[in-house]
Amino acid sequence: MAAVTKEMSIGEVVVKWPESAGVFMAYGLMCFGCAAARYETIEQGAMAHGIDTDTLIKAINKEIENKEEKEE
Repeated sequence: MAAVTKEMSIGEVVVKWPESAGVFMAYGLMCFGCAAARYETIEQGAMAHGIDTDTLIKAINKEIENKEEKEE
């Protein structure tokens, strides 16, 4: 089960769960490819772009869980 939290860096999440990139893009947070993504937390990125952090985290975890279920 996915356990992405707002304290995790954007880059860390995208590396571990590549399917999360689509969710970041859907929410308008395209910075997962920039250098700051390695250090910037999901919460910091979301706040900088006016995105509700909790909603984004739920969407990312749901996407990861859906992929895991398909692989079983």
